[in-house]
Amino acid sequence: MSNKTLGDSDYGIFCNFLEKQCGIVLGDSKQYLVKSRLSPLMARFKIESITDLVNKTMQQSERQLRAAVIDAMTTNETLWFRDTYPYELLKNRLLPEIDKGKPLKIWSAASSSGQEPYSIAMTIQEYKNQASVNSRSMFSIVGTDISNTMLDICKNGEYDALALSRGLSTERKAQFFKDSGNGMMQINPDIKRMVNFRHLNLLDNYHLLGKFDVIFCRNVLIYFSAEIKSQIINKFAEQLNPNGYLILGASESMSGLSDAFNMIRCSPGIIYQKK
Repeated sequence: MSNKTLGDSDYGIFCNFLEKQCGIVLGDSKQYLVKSRLSPLMARFKIESITDLVNKTMQQSERQLRAAVIDAMTTNETLWFRDTYPYELLKNRLLPEIDKGKPLKIWSAASSSGQEPYSIAMTIQEYKNQASVNSRSMFSIVGTDISNTMLDICKNGEYDALALSRGLSTERKAQFFKDSGNGMMQINPDIKRMVNFRHLNLLDNYHLLGKFDVIFCRNVLIYFSAEIKSQIINKFAEQLNPNGYLILGASESMSGLSDAFNMIRCSPGIIYQKK
């Protein structure tokens, strides 16, 4: 197979395609990223070069290839309990506030391979296990992602030692996972049952998901243009119950993008509450 570098013209066409399909803005001179993500597809689809693959992706009739390309370009690694503080805030501040004995829904808006929604589920379980808590609420989590490959991993709930080493403590691994053989561990059924996974492109409509009390959308908006960020954040506001919360990534800001939220400074971290 040829490893010919993607030319500027073809790269520009591909960038426009990717932004239109899923909102991701690659920026200049990221040909190396396209090449590393798409090279495995060359053998699978029997295509001789990255340039030929990109050109074929532009054809509307190539639905399977287009889906595989979007899948490859939107797959991101993630961590268990990433940055720690959002989960501490959820357990110690948000859940005690919103836990009123009614059904509570939390949305993980870019679930990747499942670490975020399952970390949320483990946090809820830890909250409920506290001696001071007598919760009668029904908790449910919706995890969505654009990548069907990632959603399959999420639904399976089985991870290898490398994946489990990224942010998961020995104590939580022992409490929430069981050895399933071949070096893999399976997340416990009671945690798995809390999460429902669905395919969703963040550029699409969210209304069928229903309303939520908390939305996690962390380390995703950095890939979008300001215009798309604004649209997504305002759509989040529509899906939140009154006074619901939005939690963004540590390096992400809502400044200038929406006036639908009040910013709350925590120690550490920032959360946003729907006005």
